Amino acid sequence: MGTTTTKKWRVFVTVILSLSVFSVWSCRAKESVYEILPKYGLPSGLLPNTVTDYMLEEDGRFVVVLEKPCYVQFDYLVYYETKITGKLNYGSITNLKGIQVQRLLLWFNVDEIRVDLPPSDNIYFQVGIINKKLDLDQFKTVRSCRNSLSSSRCRLPSIQLPDPVDEIPMLLTE
Repeated sequence: MGTTTTKKWRVFVTVILSLSVFSVWSCRAKESVYEILPKYGLPSGLLPNTVTDYMLEEDGRFVVVLEKPCYVQFDYLVYYETKITGKLNYGSITNLKGIQVQRLLLWFNVDEIRVDLPPSDNIYFQVGIINKKLDLDQFKTVRSCRNSLSSSRCRLPSIQLPDPVDEIPMLLTE
């Protein structure tokens, strides 16, 4: 073989090997978002079972796409939009958009989620200026979505209002 033929052969083999490596790399299965969360010290049950895709940048910025908006009942009712964004760090999610929690018939945006480092049995949700501590166990299992609030678990009980009084008792808050 001449020098030109040898060079062409090497280029051909290099291209074939490169394509093979690229093919193997691109065909690897993408980890699920439920596998990614524990690698960041967070429970996999923070998101419902309807995630269809996600993107995670090297700097931690992420986008999670759900099949459709939905509700999940934890200690509080949580609403997930179709698109959830934020920044994933070890032990926390900051700049969170797309998750709301219901409290006293009002909906509040969840701005941040974090866990203790070293790990404990608590998880914290930042909602505006309020930081709510909850039991971590309820977020360990990925839960099913509900399409609406019209479920027996979410129906408001009938409330009998008290008779008017002259004195207003002190209200207890969390």
